[in-house]
Amino acid sequence: MLRRLHPEQPDSFAFTPANKAWAEAQITRYPEGRQASAVIPLLWRAQEQEGWLTRPAIECVADMLGMARIRALEVATFYFMFQLQPVGSVAHIQVCGTLSCMLCGSEDLVAVCRERIAPRPHALSGDGRFSWEEVECLGACTNAPMVQIGKDYYEDLTAARFGEILDELAAGRVPVPGPQNGRYAAEPLGGLTALTAQEEGRAAHNASVARAVELQDTIRRIDGGEVPLRAAWLGEGEAAMLERAGQPPQPEPVPDTPAADHDDRSRGRPVAEDGATRQEAPAEKAGTPEPEAPMTRPELHDSPPETADDLRAITGIGPKLEEALHEAGIHTYAQIAAWGPAEIAWIDEHVPGARGRVLRDDWAAQAGALMKKD
Repeated sequence: MLRRLHPEQPDSFAFTPANKAWAEAQITRYPEGRQASAVIPLLWRAQEQEGWLTRPAIECVADMLGMARIRALEVATFYFMFQLQPVGSVAHIQVCGTLSCMLCGSEDLVAVCRERIAPRPHALSGDGRFSWEEVECLGACTNAPMVQIGKDYYEDLTAARFGEILDELAAGRVPVPGPQNGRYAAEPLGGLTALTAQEEGRAAHNASVARAVELQDTIRRIDGGEVPLRAAWLGEGEAAMLERAGQPPQPEPVPDTPAADHDDRSRGRPVAEDGATRQEAPAEKAGTPEPEAPMTRPELHDSPPETADDLRAITGIGPKLEEALHEAGIHTYAQIAAWGPAEIAWIDEHVPGARGRVLRDDWAAQAGALMKKD
């Protein structure tokens, strides 16, 4: 199936500060020269931010990764998970139409979409708030028929219940995801036949639904601030720097603010007065970033010493990085072993390709060990 970019495109795209910090962290997962491997997660985050994948977003990701724009376009048009046309500002509905769901009534759900949203898939509803498509198996066959709305599954559906869900979304409420017929998870319709002792005292929702209720991000556009930035492959210092770079200024606390209502989340929770809306331009929302971590210029050589060390013996340093380090004036293990956090911050900023690697691979400790070995 031929997939083309939508004829109407926005003028520009920019990640929110927190999403940009997340994207930069993903890039550091890959070795020097292999940054293009991050193209799929970065395209996906761009889509999560905007709802669909625009040409400026594809080009922005390609530029971040130093790859030809046509290569990023090839990826975006190849994978059907990328939406290349505008989606509903409130929700995009994906109806599973594969065997199990079809046998259990998915065609009735498609009929509801045609009647309530638009006659054709990938078309916006009259008010622009909803869109839909039929997709291949989503892997919830036991709970057929089902749909994916935003990030979550709504399972064990009937046409009537599906219509009610659309009504709730249109009214600005997000129904609790998961089975819609009273089933807890994917147990037999007649009830548990094994591990029956575990039924009493269990949590109100299965783990997937509980997570969705906790995050409240079913149809939310992702700006990167929903959860803390996690980059286990980086050292704590580098990860913290990336996270701070993506944090907008925090508002002053308001005294005597009443606690949030502890109502029953199972009835849904409004996402906005008129439902979810398209995110504002990030440039209008970005605040002044916090100052960067202090940097100290490490000891550098103006010219190579008579006895330079083989820096490629340090894990994480290849020929290109060694050349970049030499150009910066770094030739010996002793220089690297003396680096602390401030010197590492300077290296990250001034040596191309080194960002994140010094902490991740612990160059200073490796250099110290090589000095003892020699």
